[in-house]
Amino acid sequence: MKQIKAVLFDLDQTLLNRTETLRRFLNWQINFYQLVPAVHKDQFIHRFLELDANGSVWKDVVYTQLIQEFSIRHYSMAQLLQCYIQNLNKFSVEFEGVTAAVSELYQSGYQIGLISNGKTPFQEHNFQALGLSAFFSVILVSDAVGLRKPDSAIFHKACQQLQRSAEQCVFVGDNDIADIQGANRAGLKSIFFHPDPTVHSSDADLNMHHFSELSALIDQLD
Repeated sequence: MKQIKAVLFDLDQTLLNRTETLRRFLNWQINFYQLVPAVHKDQFIHRFLELDANGSVWKDVVYTQLIQEFSIRHYSMAQLLQCYIQNLNKFSVEFEGVTAAVSELYQSGYQIGLISNGKTPFQEHNFQALGLSAFFSVILVSDAVGLRKPDSAIFHKACQQLQRSAEQCVFVGDNDIADIQGANRAGLKSIFFHPDPTVHSSDADLNMHHFSELSALIDQLD
C-alpha cells in the first residue's frame, strides 16, 4: 500500500519557469514602453535578472536601479512596477512536462498542493496563468497566510488542509534551504528539482531534472 498520498510543489523555478517568464515579459515591456534602444535590450534584461537575484529582491528596488543605470526619463519606478504586477502573469510559462506530470499524479489519485513564498495576489495570478488550478486542492502563498518557507508551520498547514500527515506528503522544490531543508524538518519527503542535470541537492531524498521523472521518483519514495 502506498504511503505517499499527496504531492506539494513550490512555484517559482519549479512549476513556473520564472527566468523564462521574466525574459518574455521584459522583452515585451521594453518594446511596448520603448524603455531602451534595441541595442541595449539584452543588457537591460541581463541586468534585471542580476538585480532580481532569483526573486529575492522586490521590483521597486530593481526598477529604481535600472532607471538610474539606463537613464530612463519617461517612466517612473511606480509605473514600471505596476506594469510588472499587472502583466507578468500573461507571460507565465511552465517547465517542460509540468502539465503532463501533474495531470498524471491527479489521475493516479494523489492530492496536489502548492506552497509558495511571495506576495498575494501576485503569486496566485502567476500560478493560475499556468492552467493547473483544477488539479490543486491547496494553494498557500506566504503573504496570504503569514508564514514563509522554511518555517515548518507552512508545510504543516498544507498537510492539515489536505488531512494528511507529514509522512504522507512529498514536497518538490528548487531551493535547498526554503524547500528541501524546510520540508525535511517538517517531516515531509523531498524532491529537489533543477533542469540542469549537473545540479543536485545533497539534502533532498531524491533529485529530479525533468518532470517526466516525477511519477517514478514518487514510486521510489514509497
